[in-house]
Amino acid sequence: MSAFYITTPIYYINARPHIGHAYTTMVADAIARSRRLRGDDVFFLTGTDEHGQKVERAAQKAGVSTPAFADEVSASFRQMCADLHVTNDDFIRTTEPRHRDAAQAIWRKVAAAGDIYKGDYEGWYCTVDEIFVPETQLVDGACPTCGSKVERLKEESYYFRLSKYQQPLLDFYAAHPDFLQPAFRLNEIRTFVESGLQDLSISRTSFQWGIPVPDDPAHVMYVWFDALTNYLTALGFPADDPATQDRLSRYWPTVTHLVGKEIIRQHAIYWPAFLMSAGMLPPSRIIAHGFWLMGGAKMSKSFGNVARYQEYAETFGVDALRYFVMREMPLGQDANFSDDGVLTRFNADLANDLGNLVSRATTMVQRYCGGIVPAPHVQEALDTNLRAAVSTTIERVLANFEGFQITIALQDTWELIRAVNKYIVEREPWTLAKQPDRRAHLETTLYEAADALRVIAALVDPVMPDAATRIRGMLGVRQEPWTGLAGGTLVPGTRLGTIEPLFPRIEKTLEELRGMSTDTPAGGTTDPATTTPATPATAPAPPAAAAADNSRISIDDFMKVDLRVATVLQAEAVPKSRKLLKLTVRVGADDRTILAGIAEAYAPEALVGRTIVIVANLKPAKLMGIESNGMVVAASGDGGKPVLLGFSEATESGWRVR
Repeated sequence: MSAFYITTPIYYINARPHIGHAYTTMVADAIARSRRLRGDDVFFLTGTDEHGQKVERAAQKAGVSTPAFADEVSASFRQMCADLHVTNDDFIRTTEPRHRDAAQAIWRKVAAAGDIYKGDYEGWYCTVDEIFVPETQLVDGACPTCGSKVERLKEESYYFRLSKYQQPLLDFYAAHPDFLQPAFRLNEIRTFVESGLQDLSISRTSFQWGIPVPDDPAHVMYVWFDALTNYLTALGFPADDPATQDRLSRYWPTVTHLVGKEIIRQHAIYWPAFLMSAGMLPPSRIIAHGFWLMGGAKMSKSFGNVARYQEYAETFGVDALRYFVMREMPLGQDANFSDDGVLTRFNADLANDLGNLVSRATTMVQRYCGGIVPAPHVQEALDTNLRAAVSTTIERVLANFEGFQITIALQDTWELIRAVNKYIVEREPWTLAKQPDRRAHLETTLYEAADALRVIAALVDPVMPDAATRIRGMLGVRQEPWTGLAGGTLVPGTRLGTIEPLFPRIEKTLEELRGMSTDTPAGGTTDPATTTPATPATAPAPPAAAAADNSRISIDDFMKVDLRVATVLQAEAVPKSRKLLKLTVRVGADDRTILAGIAEAYAPEALVGRTIVIVANLKPAKLMGIESNGMVVAASGDGGKPVLLGFSEATESGWRVR
């Protein structure tokens, strides 16, 4: 059994948790769950970072003592873990005595190495990010990281000899090319270090809400020296008893830190340097994810565009929220969070694809086989191809989880879901059920569909644990590990459990769903600092003259149209039609058929491989007996031939067009 240690960043408690905190925690949980399914010995840590001037000021603004403020807000992060079904093994608070001891122990080790000295510091300080910012890095007089105003401060400070570790860090990066993922982030960090490192201020005297510096209580530790040590605190450091030493030696070499891209520098430069100075191993791996955008901008309380996870979990369910965020944000990239995006994913992926498959597979076993899984009897090409797809998908999903590519793992799983749905449609068990001489084909079809569904439940388990449990309950099977997971192992004769809708389609409009936004968090009290609508704040009212123009639409109206980049896979003329072409296009992981009236302008063979734009959320329509799922976007003058929209720069299938 291999050890595996994963952490979220510890969350700063100047405000309550929002979707950004929830996302990181849910991803870490999915990774931890996947490792447990592989048979690993997993330790999963999250918690709260509670020291610093920013917390002290937030408590003063709230009119409560700083310890009381810390207790209350930290509790909201602990509640977030429970709300989102997170399986963390420990929850660390930097105000705990065990953490004070650990931070002071690290300080003493670094000081003993001669890497801490006292001096004076004068510079521009960002209280939001708790860092001094060199004047050359200011952007219009503000912090380059968060955009907040900076303050001019001068005070006595202890320094860490960060400059001493410039070359050791570069050597470490060269020896560990997978240390920081995605790879382009490591290139950014390497370039920054190569440009030269300055010694780092690691203490403050202007406030007292922090861990005292050993032997000099007038100073408290700079928040990052304090906070980063939490990853060791939870393993029992600095205790030197055999059990703690065994725990450290088992888990620490395997540690993976999951962080947002805004704190890469602290984790990939400061933290390894502190550990090198203390004579300890740097972390094994850092995974940096992107920002959630809303209304085209990074989520921020100051912009009024912060989404609260409680509202989405309540409206769509926890599993649907977990699926959306992990399906929508590829590793290292930014992604857009929107009501229409969540609703589209829910109805298209969860209700139509997965929900439909669950309903088909279980209901037909119930109807045609008395609720008993039949045995397979024939193995024609259709059946062997599906079994091969199951095996291939298992390999891909396990490999992608191993590489922390959860989005791609979900895409692979959904390709299998669509393949099973297609298998059922092509075999038509409802027709076979009327033909007694084809009973063997019917039972084979139902077995293969139910068996593939069992595998799918196992593959979605880390992301949607409740849905996976419900699928297994309907199939009458137990949770199974990923070790040895294979197609064709569902035991014939298994009796189904109670069948229920997995993800009933949501028929409400966005306008109706937006009623989910309230001024009071679910299960809590109003928090003016963090309570915001689930959608971006309404734009200012237009001038009177513009308002009178009824031809203009609002941004909400525009956002209802889901324009997507698509790649043409196949194109053919529609018989008996002069204008229509039948296109098979790929939109992300989704293949669909669209009829387009462009035959007079484009030959079918000229379209294959072309990148186009489609309207992805049109209701299906039948033309010439063919169902069309979308609309191709083209430009044309009066009476002129259509011209397809394209791009002069590289794009990817599935990207949103705005």
